[in-house]
Amino acid sequence: MEECLNKFAESLPGRKRANKQALSIIRYADDFVILHEDVKVVLQAKSVIQEWLNQVGLELKPEKTKIAHTLKEYEGNKPGFNFLGFAIRQWKVKSTKQGFKTLIKPSSKSIKTHYRKLADICDYHKTAPAKVLIARLNPVIRGWANYFSTVVSKEVFSEMDMLLWKKLWRWASRRHPNKSAKWVKKKYFPKIKETRNWEFNDGEYILNRHADVSIIRHIKVKGNKSPYDGDWTYWSSRIGKHPGVRKEVTALLKRQKNKCASCGLTFRPNDLIEVDHIKPRSEGGDNTYKNKQLLHRHCHDTKTALDKKTYAELKLQDLPEDYLWVDDMLTLRQGCAHEKGRLREEP
Repeated sequence: MEECLNKFAESLPGRKRANKQALSIIRYADDFVILHEDVKVVLQAKSVIQEWLNQVGLELKPEKTKIAHTLKEYEGNKPGFNFLGFAIRQWKVKSTKQGFKTLIKPSSKSIKTHYRKLADICDYHKTAPAKVLIARLNPVIRGWANYFSTVVSKEVFSEMDMLLWKKLWRWASRRHPNKSAKWVKKKYFPKIKETRNWEFNDGEYILNRHADVSIIRHIKVKGNKSPYDGDWTYWSSRIGKHPGVRKEVTALLKRQKNKCASCGLTFRPNDLIEVDHIKPRSEGGDNTYKNKQLLHRHCHDTKTALDKKTYAELKLQDLPEDYLWVDDMLTLRQGCAHEKGRLREEP
């Protein structure tokens, strides 16, 4: 499908390379989005895609096909669109040269669906112990937050934590109608050392928070890459795992962004790669990930040679009587040499 659109973009008037960059397609399974600044090109691309789908016995569903503008209203459609649970829209601002800013957030439908799921879990476990409820909520919270951790989600995460906290407070208060709020707080939200206050826990199990998930931007997979193409260095550094490769190597590749820690060049599948201890074990270095790095074999040899120069000096053994070290040579003291010379001359 991408190749078909690239050929269509090359046929447009203007420079081929610029036309290909201006027309984008994002696809997942049977859902896809075509982006271009000119609505006429979008309509033409729609026809091209329809012709391509006809060849494989498929067609576009009119009810799910929508044409919208990300900044303005278009034919009654509000600005922006939803795709795979994300809400993509542009907003007018004065802080950029373009005059607008693109923001991708969790869609309203995704937020409502997620909260409804959390609320249903709380309602279903009204009489269950706190640790059972935490065990049911944590995977749902972690999965949803990780899915939206690549976009503008920090405020949404905080709002979701607040809504869930209110739900949990009602859940705890309903279980003990004759107890005070202070008692409920002490039982279900006890203070934990070195953590924030008001954490829902039972002393052993702690509820995850959406806001604790870090926001890390997504990097698009290269169009010519496949998990089956044998490029294990690319996929190891991207997803942190690959069949047949040790977890230690994949973790270091991901941390180093697929680059050698010495020369800074990107690893290739055919490169000889070795695990190196940043501080040598002989000098007291440990065997943890923090003290390890990946190097090309030749870079590793160079570093090892430099490390040998920093080794501790050898301890001198006990010297024979009347001898000393001079310029790394064992030498007889001068006075002793004269006396021994006389002894030799007498016979």
